[in-house]
Amino acid sequence: MTAPKHVLAVVAPHVGGRAAGAALASLLPGDARVTVVESADEDLAALREAHVVVTALAPVTAAHLAAAPGLELVQCASHGYDLVDVAAAGERGVTVCTIGSSGAERQNVAEQTFALMLALAKQLVPAHTALVDGDWALPRLQQSLTELSGKTLGIVGLGRIGAEVARRAVAFDMTVLYAGRRRASPATEARLGGARHVALEELLTASDYVTLHAPLTEETHHLLDAERLALLKPTAFVVNTARGALIDQDALADALEAGALAGAGLDVFDPEPPPSSLRLLKAPNVVLSPHVAGVTRETVVRIALAAVRNVAEHLAGKPVRDVVG
Repeated sequence: MTAPKHVLAVVAPHVGGRAAGAALASLLPGDARVTVVESADEDLAALREAHVVVTALAPVTAAHLAAAPGLELVQCASHGYDLVDVAAAGERGVTVCTIGSSGAERQNVAEQTFALMLALAKQLVPAHTALVDGDWALPRLQQSLTELSGKTLGIVGLGRIGAEVARRAVAFDMTVLYAGRRRASPATEARLGGARHVALEELLTASDYVTLHAPLTEETHHLLDAERLALLKPTAFVVNTARGALIDQDALADALEAGALAGAGLDVFDPEPPPSSLRLLKAPNVVLSPHVAGVTRETVVRIALAAVRNVAEHLAGKPVRDVVG
């Protein structure tokens, strides 16, 4: 009789830790042996015996991979895979998968993107704070209140999530530009209100709102650096619900503090949680949220089911989806 495979579920504390890991483990096939931890370093014996690692925003480094000689699969419970050393996994013949094709996060990430955009356009945070403090701030805020209608939205990365954002932008009567390695089909562009594929530099100079939906790789790290941020209009807003390191955070703080940008809406940071010294926490006209774009009640269920489905397929000897690389 074949011994059961060992699954190590690693769920970072800031996304639910052991409690979330236990819920995820309960969905795995009954013949799998499951250990739940908050860091791959927490139980080295379990790591050494692991055949599958499921990671929810927890690092899986080259050292972790080397410590698990029987490892076959690293399953990311997310669209992103930047916390996994994919190159080291490839060298060891370990498959790395995401949940990309499930679309589990696309609805809420798109909604969160628009929540941040609307909060910036309508100055919701300063308006709320002023009213709580007994300040009727209408005269002061009126000149900075804007509409989304008629504005140009630049989407960096028109994947499943980016396309959901574009679809909502059409409903807001926005013009959609997008940048990325691949151009969408003419039918997709037409469905998204005539979305137009342009170079990143053109997108930055033309957009009133720029929203990031690209994966974090060596090529996209600090994609928006000081030089590219300088291309934006002083009336433009930057929104990031993808990965914090897509933006040079100090350069963004510089631009906001200098009045070179109208504002920023951020759901992701580098690192997470951000340190209290992060300048963006106190920069002018920012709206911040703690990486909530992928963790609504509905989204978490979809993410867990997608990750578990792939693991179950692997354990049954069947092909898996969303292989990285």
